[in-house]
Amino acid sequence: MGVFIEIVRPLCYNRDMGVRVKAYAKLNLTLAVTGVKDGMHTLDSLVCSVDMCDVVTAKRRADGKINVVMRGLGSENIPYGENNAVKAARLYAEEFSTCGADITIDKNIPMGAGLGGSSADAAGVLNAMDRLYGACGREELFSLACRLGSDTGYMLTGGYALLGGWGEKVVPVDCGARLDLLLLVPERGVSTAECYRGYDRRPSRCGGSKAALAALISGDKTALGASLNNVLYGAAKGICGDVERAFSDLKGFSPLGVNMTGSGSGVYALFDSAEMCAWAKSRYRGNARCYILKTV
Repeated sequence: MGVFIEIVRPLCYNRDMGVRVKAYAKLNLTLAVTGVKDGMHTLDSLVCSVDMCDVVTAKRRADGKINVVMRGLGSENIPYGENNAVKAARLYAEEFSTCGADITIDKNIPMGAGLGGSSADAAGVLNAMDRLYGACGREELFSLACRLGSDTGYMLTGGYALLGGWGEKVVPVDCGARLDLLLLVPERGVSTAECYRGYDRRPSRCGGSKAALAALISGDKTALGASLNNVLYGAAKGICGDVERAFSDLKGFSPLGVNMTGSGSGVYALFDSAEMCAWAKSRYRGNARCYILKTV
C-alpha cells in the first residue's frame, strides 16, 4: 500500500479524535517518455512503494480554515500557496463543502529527489480528509488526486503499478515481491521541469516496462536488475553531476542493477538481500544521503 491509515487512538473511532496517515515514497523501476499531449509528456513507467514515508496527522476544525504545518528536511520553507498538501486539503473542503482541518506533516522523504514526496503528501492529506469527513468514494478521491499532480492518484494506494498517460492511468500489479534497495540522495536536487527540458533537447529511448514487469512477476531479481531503466537519466546527470557520481558509486558495489528514480536526483541500487544493502552502505564513502529501503 502507498498510504497506510490508522486512527490516532486505535480503540476509538470518533473522527474528532483525528487520524494519522503514512504516505510512502515511490521509486520508478522504469521510466520511458512515450510522447507529448497538450504540452505534457506522456509516460510508461513501472513504479513501486518503499518503506520511507511522511506522516500526516489531521484533526477536524469546527470552521472552514485549513491549517498545514510542515516539519523537517527544510519543508518549513515551502511557500504556503505552492504546497500541494495545502492545495489538497483546500480542494477536498471546497469540493465537498466540509469544514477545515489542522494538519501536520512530518517530512522524511527527501525533496527534489524523484521520490514523489510532494505527491505523497497531497495523497496523504486527501486520505486523511476523507477519513475525517467521509464525503466521497474512492473514484471521486482519485479524480481529485489527479487534479493535483500526475502521480498523486497512484499515491493514494501505492504498491506496484504501471503508470501511463501523464501518470493518471494506473494499472495495479498484483505482485508480492520484496525488493532490497540502497538509495543515494545527493544534497543538490534536480528540477523536474529543467530535466524534461533537457530531455527534449536531446531525446533518447530506453527499454520500457515490458521486460522489467515480466522479471518482477516471475521473481527473477537478476533479470529485473538488468531491466531497470530511466530515459531521463542523461538529462539529470547533465544538470547535476552528483547524479552521475552516485550512479558510479553504486555500480562499484556490483549490485543487480542501478537506476535513477523520477527526474532525480535520487539514485538506487537493487541488491539480492538486505545484508548486501547493509554491506554496501557500510562501505559507502560519498557525500550523498544514504538509505536502506524495502518495497512495501
